[in-house]
Amino acid sequence: MALSLDRQNAYRALYRQRHPNWQPATDVYEEQIRAALRPGMHILDLGCGRGGVLEQLGEVVEHPFGLDPDLISLREHRLPTLPRAQALADHLPLRDRSFDLIVCSWVFEHLTDPTKVFRELRRVLTPSGKVIFLTPNKTSLIAWLNRLLKPLQSVLVKRVYGREEADTFPISYRANTQSDLMQLAAQTGFRCDVLRGIADPSYLAFTPLLFRFSSFVAQFTPPVHLVGVFSSDSAV
Repeated sequence: MALSLDRQNAYRALYRQRHPNWQPATDVYEEQIRAALRPGMHILDLGCGRGGVLEQLGEVVEHPFGLDPDLISLREHRLPTLPRAQALADHLPLRDRSFDLIVCSWVFEHLTDPTKVFRELRRVLTPSGKVIFLTPNKTSLIAWLNRLLKPLQSVLVKRVYGREEADTFPISYRANTQSDLMQLAAQTGFRCDVLRGIADPSYLAFTPLLFRFSSFVAQFTPPVHLVGVFSSDSAV
């Protein structure tokens, strides 16, 4: 049986009942964005895909803009009035200091040259701007299993998670550990305000027994996700 998003969310709700202080990474990500929002901000959703956090934020965001390399996703975006364009993260077609906040989820794991991308992010941010991101942790058990099973990925992704492997971009994991991210921040003139690792046992919850096992090992293994806030107001 495929592990659907609905089943994953049901297990996340159960895990949260047992761990009241826990939040899913997506909730922490949105919480950090809401805390950073100010009236009149220009906000870039980098890797906006077909939707995402801008849908949840709604009219709170006064000046949104989306970029994504996938033209089909842009055409099918669930916010049809969102200004958006096709572009790669390492060459942003944007003016210097044109955005106050960049939000970015499920993108860093695909970067082949993260230093170049971080320099681009720094360039287009205002002097007091922020990047808020959500990305997988390379050192987690899930990431390790993904690398181990990569030769079978085209079959497993469809059977296990109910989607085609072609839906995903190639994974590089070059900006996906806490130490890598801290080094990138230092090299490109960012200050790290927040960098949190967040567990999530739902990715192995194919059965109730596996969910209990995954919840147990989550206490001793690296977190599945990383959520961070980097500020551009440090000296370069």
